[in-house]
Amino acid sequence: MAKNEKVLVVDFGGQYNQLVARRVRECGVYCEIVSYRVDLEAIRAENPKGIIFTGGPNSVYTDGAPTIDPAVFELGIPVLGLCYGCQLMMHLLGGHVCTAPEREYGKTLVHVDTNSEIFHNVSPETVCWMSHNDYVETIAPGFTASAYTGNCPVAAAEKPEKKLYALQFHPEVLHTQEGKAMLSNFVYRVCGCKGDWKMDSFVETSVRALREKIGSGKVLCALSGGVDSSVAAAMLSKAVGRQLTCVFVDHGLLRKNEAEEVCTVFGPNGRFDMNFICVNARERFYKKLAGVAEPEEKRRIIGEEFIRVFEEEARKLGAVDFLAQGTIYPDVVESGLGGESTVIKSHHNVGGLPDYVDFKEIIEPLRDLFKDETRQAGRELGLPEYLVGRQPFPGPGLAVRIIGEVTPEKVAMVQDADAIWREEIAKAGLDRSISQYYAALTNMRSVGVMGDERTYDYAVALRAVTTTDFMTAEAAEIPWSLIQTVTSRIVNEVKHVNRVLYDCTGKPPATIEFE
Repeated sequence: MAKNEKVLVVDFGGQYNQLVARRVRECGVYCEIVSYRVDLEAIRAENPKGIIFTGGPNSVYTDGAPTIDPAVFELGIPVLGLCYGCQLMMHLLGGHVCTAPEREYGKTLVHVDTNSEIFHNVSPETVCWMSHNDYVETIAPGFTASAYTGNCPVAAAEKPEKKLYALQFHPEVLHTQEGKAMLSNFVYRVCGCKGDWKMDSFVETSVRALREKIGSGKVLCALSGGVDSSVAAAMLSKAVGRQLTCVFVDHGLLRKNEAEEVCTVFGPNGRFDMNFICVNARERFYKKLAGVAEPEEKRRIIGEEFIRVFEEEARKLGAVDFLAQGTIYPDVVESGLGGESTVIKSHHNVGGLPDYVDFKEIIEPLRDLFKDETRQAGRELGLPEYLVGRQPFPGPGLAVRIIGEVTPEKVAMVQDADAIWREEIAKAGLDRSISQYYAALTNMRSVGVMGDERTYDYAVALRAVTTTDFMTAEAAEIPWSLIQTVTSRIVNEVKHVNRVLYDCTGKPPATIEFE
């Protein structure tokens, strides 16, 4: 990848670290996340145009609290501190931070000084998202307060001549109504960025770099049919054509018609030049899952069996030079290889090379991209919208949306119910405003009456959530008329279903998925 101007996000354990980086990139400026433990010389070597300190769960004045070398403020690089980052800046530079008389949480009216570069073209009174128990009681010498609330006398502080800015609130979350403008002001007006992070140039540069790296080598890619692997496959196809072999394992647990859609896009009649192998392993997976009800055991079986099938196909090809994976930036961060946040998951694409394929090197063409950027890259590469715009989908597929044992009959039921739910949501024009929605099959059976007959059949649960970061979520408020329509269609069109439920639970306490 060509060198872009860069902003560094220094992570102090904040839950919104990825969101900060995403918002900066949305401004057209490339951004990466690093741990607060990073050496100062390493920061200097990155030559960033600006630095942003994230929030965090600690108090800056306690022993062992995450901190950073105060010399960072003498590098001549603009620094923006958010929440904990704001308090840390004040603390390190001689201000006083302590427990607030009243904590602030949620949407809060903030009065801002519109003469500040950060608040350029921002309303004098604006709604921001607060989340803090501590506050800045006394600002650091040389700073001036540039915002306040009813409970927080220092909602923002700045030292413009040093290009140091501190915000007690979170501009990166959507609840802060003019947060994007504030971040844009920082990267453009304070840092002097020009905005050279554009997806068309990223795709072009990446294709060229892949072509140079791979040369005449052979590439093997596991194509799951999800957004990430599909975009990686499309990019590699554009770079090296038939030097690429993609193996698509149809485990029978995809949504309705998705396997066929993948084959249409990447198969011999599709627009991409590659060797495409589709393995119909449905019966094989169903046999392995027979009688298994425990969620983690289902995950383990599906993961292991996928590897076995992929391994068998890879052996037929012999040695390859490169193994390609659809790793994206959140996979890297969540796997503990970037930033400071707690490891969320052990991702299959990150951390250690598989030993079941004979290859020289692994390549991850999307490693620097967030999900929304990956989708945009797919559009630039000519992938159809129904593929790049797909809803998030778990690796084990519908197995984790079927409570209890997985059978072909249950898969068909949840596929049909899910297709109806997705179709009606799209008809209602809600498909872009709801973050994730699907139908799941419960293991509950109950008595019903259909026609003149008594039934004893399954209940389908409908799930729809809104979220900005997928770490927390709220149940979407679906119009009752839409739920009625979907309910009527499901009980009439899906065999062995006589009851439809709507899941109103947020995350936490529930998860977004069912299992």
